[in-house]
Amino acid sequence: MKKVVLAAALSALASTAFAGNPSDPIIEPPLIVEDTTGTSSSGILLPLVLLALVAAAVAD
Repeated sequence: MKKVVLAAALSALASTAFAGNPSDPIIEPPLIVEDTTGTSSSGILLPLVLLALVAAAVAD
């Protein structure tokens, strides 16, 4: 009989621990960082170097 009362008391205590709905998790939005180190003229550097090399080769 003692075990039944103990089991009933523990189940009553355990059921109140899980009462209610859990709160929604707070999710932070992702941080978007734009790369501003490059310039618009960075894509033209390689062709200018190649043109200078070809011009130097033709001049010889």
